[in-house]
Amino acid sequence: MPATKLDAAVTRPGEDFSRVALTPEAVELLRKLWLQHGPLMFHQSGGCCDGSSPMCYPAGEFLTGDSDVLLGLFDVSDGLQPQPLEFWMSKEQFNYWSHTHLTVDVVPGRGSGFSVEAPEGKRFLIRSTLMNWPV
Repeated sequence: MPATKLDAAVTRPGEDFSRVALTPEAVELLRKLWLQHGPLMFHQSGGCCDGSSPMCYPAGEFLTGDSDVLLGLFDVSDGLQPQPLEFWMSKEQFNYWSHTHLTVDVVPGRGSGFSVEAPEGKRFLIRSTLMNWPV
């Protein structure tokens, strides 16, 4: 288990910096959820269902399209096989958060959405930090 945050691979054309990371606690929970649900993905909408909480779904269950931005790609593998996980955000939300670096963390409690971690008594939470590079 990494002792520091896991930064996503860069996915946005023309950028050379990661926009999103996972805490070690988030990686640990994602590995557990992967065993239960198979491949996973995140989507951050800013709409209903916990508003600013990232929603974790089985990969492909939430359909993305032209109104979404792929912010990063993680490998949350346990060292045995690759476990790619995409992090998506609605374009509208990205317009508000384009100047921040996002970190997905885990806190106790249940969110009100449909995210797969809800039965675990935990929920994913976004922590943001202003970026110090131009966007």
